[in-house]
Formats: sequence, structure tokens, C-alpha cells
Amino acid sequence: MELPRGLRMPSEIVTDAIDLRRLGGNGADGLPPGHDGSGEGSFRSGAVPQRTYVTGMLVALGGILMFFAALVSALVVRKGLSAVAWQAVEVPRILWLNTLILLGSSFTLSRSRRDFLAQDQAGFRHWWGVTTILGLFFLAGQILAWRQLVAAGVYLATNASSSFFYIFTAAHGLHLLGGIAAMLAVAFRRGRHLARGTAVEVVSIYWHFLDALWLCLFVFLLVQDRM
Repeated sequence: MELPRGLRMPSEIVTDAIDLRRLGGNGADGLPPGHDGSGEGSFRSGAVPQRTYVTGMLVALGGILMFFAALVSALVVRKGLSAVAWQAVEVPRILWLNTLILLGSSFTLSRSRRDFLAQDQAGFRHWWGVTTILGLFFLAGQILAWRQLVAAGVYLATNASSSFFYIFTAAHGLHLLGGIAAMLAVAFRRGRHLARGTAVEVVSIYWHFLDALWLCLFVFLLVQDRM
């Protein structure tokens, strides 16, 4: 018996489904839905676009920015309410070097990302590693700055100004430490879900943000005693 056009026997549908499973996917090329074969900007086995992760990172950065803005506001209010003269903390000179190191890491990270997009894996790994090392140098420099303050008799509880200095630098250092951990994860571990291209993009945004944030904090720490 001949079926009307557009109708198919159940056995034909089952046969097509089996053939599709043998191909390993839901498309003609055997790839999962939303996977273009390159692994860029999506889950390896899903259809989540890269912009989803970028958007999530931007939202997280907005929260971090609000946190530091609250700290700045608290410092300004505390300085205005002080019953005695505000005793500003002299910024250790090593912070100038730390700032240059962190700014340099942004340039090396941009170079690494450019090599990644050019599919130069050797160049990508080299400059990615250099960026990670510069981040570690920055954290070591921050610890050295704290040691210099301690040697000068300036502690966390010495006065309000010293308290805010330690809080600002420690909070930024913890966020940068998280960035270093993410960079190490990208360099040495291939995630089963998140594609490397997406990870590189998201981590780069986070790192550049922390660089810009530190530059603003450093300038603020330099001029806040004149406010």
C-alpha cells in the first residue's frame, strides 16, 4: 500500500535515528547541537554561546566594582568623622614597581590572546605563562610592602588610615590570586565542558579589569591624604 506523500513508516524513522546515533550527533556532520567543531565559545557538548559567560563575568565584575566603591565611600566618611587629624599612611615606594609589573602583565596577556587567536599555541603558552609569573611577582611585591609597613611600626590596627590601606591591598590581592588560579587552570587543565577559547576570553577580561582597578586604587591611595 502506498502512503500519502510526507508520511513515513515507523521502521524508516527508527532506522534514521540509528544512523544518526552512529554519526555521533544530531546534525549531518555528526556534531552535537551548537558545536561547530572548533570548541570556541561554547560547551564541548552543549549549545551555550561564549557571550553567556562573558555576560556572567561582566555581572560579577560589577559586583566587585561596587564592593570597592563601598570601601572608598567608607574611607571618605570615616575620614570626615574623625575627631583627630587624619594620619595618612605613606605609600611604600615598592607599590610603584608593583604597578608597573601589573600593567606589564596586561600587555603580555594581550600578546598571549593574540597568539591564541592566530592558533600559535607555543606563543600563547609562553606569554600566558609570563603573565602568570608577573601576577605572582605583583603579589610578592604587595607582601613586601606590608613587611615594610610592619617594620616601620604601621599595623592593621595602628589607625584608620592604615586599616583601610591593608584592607584595600588585601582585597585586591585576593581577587588577583583568584585570577592566577584561573590562569593556571587554563594552562594546565583542559576542562571537560568549558572550551579553552571561552576560558581565555573570560579570564582575560577579569585580569584586565583587576589591572585597571589596581591603577585606580593606587592613585586613590596616593591622593586620599590630600582630600
